[in-house]
Amino acid sequence: MSDRLKQIGGHVSGNFPKGMLAGEVAIITGAAQGIGKEAALQFAREGAKVVVSDLDEKKAQAVVDEIKAAGGEAFAIQGNVMDEGFPKKLVDGTVKKYGKINHIVNNAGFTNDKMLHTCDDETFRTILECHNVAPFRIVRQAAPYMRIKEESKRENRSIINVSSTTGLHGNVGQANYAVAKAGVVGFTKTIAKEWGSFGVRANTVAYGYILTRLTAAKESGEKIIINGKEVPLGIPQGPQTSSGVKSVPDIPLGRPGTADEAARAMLFLASPLAAYISGHTLEVTGGRGI
Repeated sequence: MSDRLKQIGGHVSGNFPKGMLAGEVAIITGAAQGIGKEAALQFAREGAKVVVSDLDEKKAQAVVDEIKAAGGEAFAIQGNVMDEGFPKKLVDGTVKKYGKINHIVNNAGFTNDKMLHTCDDETFRTILECHNVAPFRIVRQAAPYMRIKEESKRENRSIINVSSTTGLHGNVGQANYAVAKAGVVGFTKTIAKEWGSFGVRANTVAYGYILTRLTAAKESGEKIIINGKEVPLGIPQGPQTSSGVKSVPDIPLGRPGTADEAARAMLFLASPLAAYISGHTLEVTGGRGI
């Protein structure tokens, strides 16, 4: 039995205390909150050394502190993924600290919804910059540490890009987001084809309705600053149940997903359990859209 299969088997049997990602290094962007934070915590629990990347330095450090308090290893790299020089800062900082890169999770993102006929060029272009150009630059920068020719020196390595059901099916008021998230799928499949011969897997997670600040009530006033401008987050409040959660009759499981549940899909795709999965788009929707 190969060492990798022993690792998987040991974990599944409950006899692998170091975790499925023991000793591996994972970069996760947008990791200070929401799905990214949960992914950082889960990767760390499975033994990964986690690079917590985010715009918000204070929140990113709080995630690092939480990981370290639980006995894990992590450090933060603050910055805007859309800045041209950020990929070099991110990759160089990771390699200087940990000496290698095993996983890149391109999770950072936001929405800026406008109806097609009222969407200006800047609003359209900025969403593409964040969801397409930034991941491309990060992956390209990491190429020397991912494209390892010697098979004997290869470890478990993967790239996970985040899409959305909006990218698969479109959505009212999200022409910019739909184009960007559709592009993520094609980008991922190209990585899988170009880098598969180096043992690198590339997969996409397409999320449905997950409870994060991007799907919270827009009326709550949550905002981020992008290029010096305030961008409101969330969606207009709709009908609610008595519990305060939006009614979702089109989801077979009957509820939105949590950030913790969403992050598990990332962990699965990075783990040895997905050793022969590449170029795939995993829909995490609770059954919505089937």
